[in-house]
Formats: sequence, C-alpha cells, structure tokens
Amino acid sequence: LKQEFLTTRCKTMRELDHLIAESIVVYNCYRPHLSLEMLTPDQMYEKAKTELIA
Repeated sequence: LKQEFLTTRCKTMRELDHLIAESIVVYNCYRPHLSLEMLTPDQMYEKAKTELIA
C-alpha cells in the first residue's frame, strides 16, 4: 500500500485518511492481481461466494 499508493506527503490527517480510503477502494475494486487469476479481490470474493452456493 505504501509503495504503490501513498507516494505523496499529506498535510493533514483528514487528507491522509481520504488517501488511504481511496487507495483501499482502488486496490480491492479496480486493480487486478496476478495471484488472483487477474481478478480484483472483490471479483474473487464474489466468484468464491458463487461457487460455494452452486
């Protein structure tokens, strides 16, 4: 997280909180992961949930 997203210095804690929250959304919802078959963590979670039901 620090190496990929938190590359700028924040002036306030509020700014830092916003940047962290935004980074988490990008990491979980938009960034595909090689170890997850090029799916996002959210996509993998939904796939696993669907496979458990079927």
